[in-house]
Amino acid sequence: MRNLSGGHIAEFVLVGFPTSPPMQHLLFVFFFAIYVLTLLENTLIVSTIWFTPSLHRPMYFFLGHLSFLELWYINVTIPRLLGAFLTHDGRVSYIGCMSQLYFFIALACTECVLLAVMAYDRYLAICEPLRYPSLMPSILATRLATASWGSGFFSSMMKLLFISRLSYCGPNIINHFFCDISPLLNLTCSDKEQAELVDFLLALLMILLPLLAVVSSYAAIIASILRIPTAQGRHKAFSTCASHLAVVVIYYSSTLFTYARPRAMYTFNHNKIISVLYTVIVPFLNPAIYCLRNKEVKDAFRKTVLGRCH
Repeated sequence: MRNLSGGHIAEFVLVGFPTSPPMQHLLFVFFFAIYVLTLLENTLIVSTIWFTPSLHRPMYFFLGHLSFLELWYINVTIPRLLGAFLTHDGRVSYIGCMSQLYFFIALACTECVLLAVMAYDRYLAICEPLRYPSLMPSILATRLATASWGSGFFSSMMKLLFISRLSYCGPNIINHFFCDISPLLNLTCSDKEQAELVDFLLALLMILLPLLAVVSSYAAIIASILRIPTAQGRHKAFSTCASHLAVVVIYYSSTLFTYARPRAMYTFNHNKIISVLYTVIVPFLNPAIYCLRNKEVKDAFRKTVLGRCH
């Protein structure tokens, strides 16, 4: 099981979810249905925004990036989850494990920053409505989206640089359904303090700083909404950011619980359940939350579907 030339284990065994065969098959069908629905939801949102000129605005531009990100995200994680329900010893090569880890971290960090950018966009739209077109031009929206992707992939590269330098001498059993940081750090036979410190600091940087931006934006938004004299005006203003706020609460609560800690804590099976929340449930709920609460997206989506049918 060891690659003697490289000093690394040649492959890892993913434990997955060891349950009874009937339950595994039932869970496989359930999560496969969620996987297909998530693919359809996000694909339709991206195509609807792309082919609808009235949605070519910063708010929907960021939403399109979020949906595209989650299309990529679920294809990194959910296939491993589905495989975990079919077998107890899913095998993955060392290169495959590190590649999956790199894209998983990059996409997770990108989503954190992108949600913060979307919160800032909502802040400008609600608190500075008259100056919004000049404060958030299309070129700035493009730069913010590019910065979100760039910071996520750069952070992932830095983490992987330290994790891949560690030696993994065995055992090669990962108590998870995909390659994640803490399960890998539990298996290393070399000093992991530096890698843990880098992982912790970058997790704080990529999670807490965007979260601080989100909290600051929504504090200003709430203060601005409370100053609106009519209840109808307050409701209309809040409805423009309620869907994004719901997504932020779900995503950051699960992410903070999982990653904002310095020590590896994946020795219990309940951590895998938390992982299912942010790798499966959050990408599934995001498109539904945005579409159900946004009339423009629903109307454009309806026109797009009817146009394709005709």
